[in-house]
Amino acid sequence: MTSTWRRLGASLLVTAVGAAGLVAAAPAGPKGTASGGPANTTSSGLRTGPVTTWGAADDIAGGTLGDMTVRNILRTSVGGTDLRIRISNANGDQPLVTDSVYVGRQAIGAAVVPGTSRRLTFGGSTTVTIPPGAMALSDPLPGPVPALTSLTVSLHVVGSTGVITAHNRAMQHSYKSTAGDHAADESSTPYRTESSAWYFLNAAIVDAPRPVQTVAALGDSITSSVGSTIDTNRRWPDVLANRYAQLPEPRRLGVSNEGISGNRVLGGIAKAGSAGASALARLDQDVLTKPGVRTVLALEGINDIYAGATADELIAGYRQLIARVHASGRCIAGGTLTPVGGSFVYTPEKEATRQAVNAFIRTSGEFDAVVDFDAATRDPADPSRLAPAYDGGDGLHPNDAGSAAMGQAPDLDALRCQ
Repeated sequence: MTSTWRRLGASLLVTAVGAAGLVAAAPAGPKGTASGGPANTTSSGLRTGPVTTWGAADDIAGGTLGDMTVRNILRTSVGGTDLRIRISNANGDQPLVTDSVYVGRQAIGAAVVPGTSRRLTFGGSTTVTIPPGAMALSDPLPGPVPALTSLTVSLHVVGSTGVITAHNRAMQHSYKSTAGDHAADESSTPYRTESSAWYFLNAAIVDAPRPVQTVAALGDSITSSVGSTIDTNRRWPDVLANRYAQLPEPRRLGVSNEGISGNRVLGGIAKAGSAGASALARLDQDVLTKPGVRTVLALEGINDIYAGATADELIAGYRQLIARVHASGRCIAGGTLTPVGGSFVYTPEKEATRQAVNAFIRTSGEFDAVVDFDAATRDPADPSRLAPAYDGGDGLHPNDAGSAAMGQAPDLDALRCQ
């Protein structure tokens, strides 16, 4: 593992919240801003600040939604207190109006653990109108939020949505209700339709002691972990989050999955039927505006190579990502591109491009750290291909075992930005 961090201070003690679940409200205190503004103080005197415990990148889902409730399922990485939810209408073409948003602990499927559902407010109101291109941040929900816990976020849509901001191929089912507001209903009864997208959710944010940081995994379908088993949290960023949860408190980090299936480093903006805005176009919105993100782990470029990008073009894109992340005062690690032999992407020429790109990532020294996902997943007998035990069946997407190998690849301490 190569690691050369260029900036920023030493780590302090991190205190984790216990596994007590989303529970009854604790007394509220004065809040700092979700962009990392004034810190709060815990009862033990530690300064705290906002940290992203879960995140998703904004894309576009087909169709529209009207007068119904969507119940999303998300899984926290680090624990904290005072949960906030960021709702996105970034790709919408008309205002998104919701008058009922509830958070609870998931039981099974769409069902909520009885007694855990609590209502969110926005500036003290239960109704919020989000203009096209904008987001809304909820007020803090007082009380502890544990690490590695599946939460439900249920949102009633007033009227029609128009274009839907969503995250497709989430590898997690969400649920759509029959008509009406069912956000407070803890049963699964009204939720009769499954979907594989997260609707309108951009981030879950908790207050945590100041040393806590978040790693944002910026990538494509391999980071979204298409090929892993749905509803089981076996994406490689989940495996990484599990590893951090086992560390002593001062070494834990949060993980935010910012992969979009089909995404490219180069390219344009999001549109219906697209694979999201390019990494260069979405870096600020999807990554740098998420509270507590200190390290970007970039694993992206296979779709660029498939589309005809040269190694020089892709390296120029990486250099822009590096420059912008460094200019924001953060660190960036480069992930080598995983094998594509036997897939629709592969040709000898494109394999040569992949190898040239990986050589840059490994040896240029321009990234602050390197994670060699290629070495972790390739077949020793044929390095152009995934190891047979890791192949999800298309020669491109790792299966559960492959995702586990990828999640084990990063050096955990090297991803802390110092």
